[in-house]
Amino acid sequence: MPSYNIFITQPDLEQLSQMVDGVRKAVGTEPETLKMLETELDRAVILSPFVIPPDVVTMHSRVRVRDLSTNHDSTYTLVFPRDADFNQGKISVLAPVGTAILGSRVGDLIEWKVPKGTRKLRIEEVLYQPERAGRVARIVSALNHERTPTSHPSVLWNQPGSCERVFDVS
Repeated sequence: MPSYNIFITQPDLEQLSQMVDGVRKAVGTEPETLKMLETELDRAVILSPFVIPPDVVTMHSRVRVRDLSTNHDSTYTLVFPRDADFNQGKISVLAPVGTAILGSRVGDLIEWKVPKGTRKLRIEEVLYQPERAGRVARIVSALNHERTPTSHPSVLWNQPGSCERVFDVS
């Protein structure tokens, strides 16, 4: 996986962590896909949905990517496994390409191993991002009900009216 930072919203992190725990309990083992996702979550910079840059691939984002070996563009929506439907372009976050694009930004190059070698994509455009589309109210409501201080230095809680410092990641 790449060494650059990826960005994930606090609500996405919470839902993804719950999903990982649920899959681990249901399966009884730790599939490689869970390990890959956990590695990505561990290296992510966690941001409030209010400050996530609009060019970041978050959960439920629709993104246009270019396959660098074929120069072909594809459009995917990043979803939870229960909503995945390849025929509709809905890619599970547990699929290798889903894990690879999570938290990436426009212009980022994504690589992952496939049976025939390495596949390389470039994030061309975020066509839809829930946070940018104004769906933050539901997320904030959930956060406010469960808001607890965190000791993790990469978590930014920049709620409206907050005096906390915000880092420009653009």
